[in-house]
Amino acid sequence: MKNSLRDTPPRSNRSASIIGTGSYVPERIMTNADLEAMVETNHQWIVERTGIYERRIAAENEFTSHMAAKAAQAAMENAGVTPEEIDMILVATITPDMFFPSTACQVQRQIGAKNATCMDVNAACSGFLYCVEIANQFISNHGCETVLVIGADKLSSIVNWEDRNTCVLFGDGAGAAILRHRPGSKGVVTTYMGSDGNYGDILHMPGGGCALPITRDNVDAKLNTLQMNGRETFKQAVTSMMRAANTVLDRCGLTAQDIKCVIPHQANIRIIEAMADRMDLTMDRFHINLDKYGNTSAAAVAIALDEAARTGRFQKGDPILLVVFGGGLTFASSVIEW
Repeated sequence: MKNSLRDTPPRSNRSASIIGTGSYVPERIMTNADLEAMVETNHQWIVERTGIYERRIAAENEFTSHMAAKAAQAAMENAGVTPEEIDMILVATITPDMFFPSTACQVQRQIGAKNATCMDVNAACSGFLYCVEIANQFISNHGCETVLVIGADKLSSIVNWEDRNTCVLFGDGAGAAILRHRPGSKGVVTTYMGSDGNYGDILHMPGGGCALPITRDNVDAKLNTLQMNGRETFKQAVTSMMRAANTVLDRCGLTAQDIKCVIPHQANIRIIEAMADRMDLTMDRFHINLDKYGNTSAAAVAIALDEAARTGRFQKGDPILLVVFGGGLTFASSVIEW
């Protein structure tokens, strides 16, 4: 007799909503004046070209997992969720504590989420939205009930502090969100993600992997630090983020004017101004905190989301737009009903 799968009723898809957010930034503040003492730069030059006034720097013994766990705890408290309820932990990072085990597993141990499946996602600054969509898929298809999504990076650990073109841009921090089905809410309405590996070398860290290990012979070349072609990165960031934003708005039948709040990747004020111009929106429609934190990679949009939610930038039922760009290159955008 042939074995066959037992007939089971089909399970309908369901929406996934963000039910709580949290964030964490280190105590140490590095101002532009501090950088003036380190490299050939000045406060006015940094502000005019980036919009950044200061950034947070993690302590020497404070790692990505520590920041991620603190953001996670804030999100769980905000959502009213216990560690035992979490089915999956997704951590977006390009600065893991170590190659393996994953930073997500380190977070699991620190917060006591003993029932969670854990994994990291490397999509640079786009990682948080990539993880939100992964969580959305697991919840929509009944694979998980509650998912913890975290964006966390300690970029100070991979910055070349002698390169004035990059060291002024980056900071450390973590942001988190709890996703779960919420009856009556559309939640994550739609997400568009994209990549183009042909532009991988415009923002990358060439050394430290198996292709280019760090050795005694090349250690002084600082190959295990972040390198960027600023002009090309700016161009691709605006183009890719606009493509992602327009795609999700078209899918939803919305215009930019319908969006209550736009939360963009916090990389450079000029990128955000270029987007606002192309979307025909005033800058006050965008939530911006890069002046305080700089570019925190995967954490940037997550920290901004938590800050915007806690300061009342939008209310339950409002449509918001998140849009990001990162090395890879990667890009993504989501329309979310709050």
